[in-house]
Amino acid sequence: MKRFYSLLLLPMALLTGCRASPQINVLGSFFPAWMLSIGIGVVGTLLLRRLFVRTRLEPHLGLVPLVYFCLWVLLTLACWLVFFRV
Repeated sequence: MKRFYSLLLLPMALLTGCRASPQINVLGSFFPAWMLSIGIGVVGTLLLRRLFVRTRLEPHLGLVPLVYFCLWVLLTLACWLVFFRV
């Protein structure tokens, strides 16, 4: 029975070093930082799409949905690393 309890306590001992995710205060409400990172990634992707259309680069991108999805992921993760590196 002691072995059973020790197996139950092992995950709790390993999780003691975890920290809470960063939070941002927006008008008195706390939002997780990843939500802001996703929003910045979406806005950045939309702005870059406008730039690609104006410079007539968009027809040469190949698989356009895949390119924009990868660009969104890149901008989201870059924002997370720059602003919220924990």
